[in-house]
Order: sequence, then C-alpha cells, then structure tokens
Amino acid sequence: MTTAERLRAEGRAEGRVETLIEQLTVKFGSLPAEIIETVHAGNSTQLRTWTSRILTADTLKDVLA
Repeated sequence: MTTAERLRAEGRAEGRVETLIEQLTVKFGSLPAEIIETVHAGNSTQLRTWTSRILTADTLKDVLA
C-alpha cells in the first residue's frame, strides 16, 4: 500500500468515525466518553457494522454489541 493509499484509507475511517458519532448523538443524545472512545478505537469492519446497526437500534448497546 502506498503512502497516499494509506492516507486516503485513514481519512475514510476518520470520516466514518465522525459520522457515526454524529448519528449516535442525534439518536441517543449526549454520549458517554467511553462510547466515543470505543468508536474511535473501532476497526473498519466494526465501523461499517455499527453504522448499519444504527438504523434499527433502540439503544447504544444495540449498535455497539
């Protein structure tokens, strides 16, 4: 992987993190710091899964389970 490809991938991941945090905040209100840390620590597969789950989740636990 080239440096440019790595930087683009990191940018996409950070964008997904920020989007997920915004979505979680809109749906569930103010987020505990531990939830924000969990989202930031998520890998690309987890982030995709969580981003999909928010559409049907009733609780934060449902999203991040």
